[in-house]
Amino acid sequence: MTLIDVQREGPVARVWFDRPEAHNALNADVGRQLVAALHALADDVSCRVVVLGGRGPSFSAGADIGAMKASASATFEQNLAEAETLAGMFAALGDFPKPVVGRAHGNVFGGGVGFVACCDIVVAADDAKFGLTEVRLGILPAIISPYVIRRLGDRWAREFMLTGERFGAAEALRIGLVHHVVPAAELDAKVDERVRELLMGAPEAQKRVKRLLELWADVGWEEYRSALPRTLAEVRSGEEARDGLAAFFEKRKAKWLS
Repeated sequence: MTLIDVQREGPVARVWFDRPEAHNALNADVGRQLVAALHALADDVSCRVVVLGGRGPSFSAGADIGAMKASASATFEQNLAEAETLAGMFAALGDFPKPVVGRAHGNVFGGGVGFVACCDIVVAADDAKFGLTEVRLGILPAIISPYVIRRLGDRWAREFMLTGERFGAAEALRIGLVHHVVPAAELDAKVDERVRELLMGAPEAQKRVKRLLELWADVGWEEYRSALPRTLAEVRSGEEARDGLAAFFEKRKAKWLS
């Protein structure tokens, strides 16, 4: 069964959660298919930008009810195996080397918030509903917590992880979970606008930007700062930067825009 559908439009890959009848709830099978799709796109040089969305009424309503029910009677080893599969799914998205635009609508709960937090840019419909609702089921957002904390910081992550309350798109924008909120009818137009802006950038430079942001999160201030001269020198010495600078002075398009 196809649970992840990938559509290609030139350099853009649209990756869809495709369980509309279940509000794109997450389980191990979804995780395995998403990892396979992302790994293939990461290695595909013709893919520049990924758009992540959900078919049907919701982006993703979180964990699959059947999987949660089964976990109550599963052994520790079985629960660990499924948790590791889900961890690999979020890591594949969180570590994806190319720009990812999230298209959020409908219900965005639990793991759905984790996916949003993994995306580089998120556009939400104004009627979207969000929530880190795990504590209200007696569990916790353990697997997604690194990405949520990275996006929200301790202050907001702490409040919404502990309360489990639901909140709207305006609040998601205020706390920094999403970047843009638009009427539902304008969601795709705004996503496409963000994609067009991303395609103006140089692909290797964008990969380096993402690695630079990861370095900032992983090391101390002095180590980060000391790495920057070498990083800039390596980029400036590359073919892409040389072409980009030459294109600017020659008043022509850079090769990645051709």
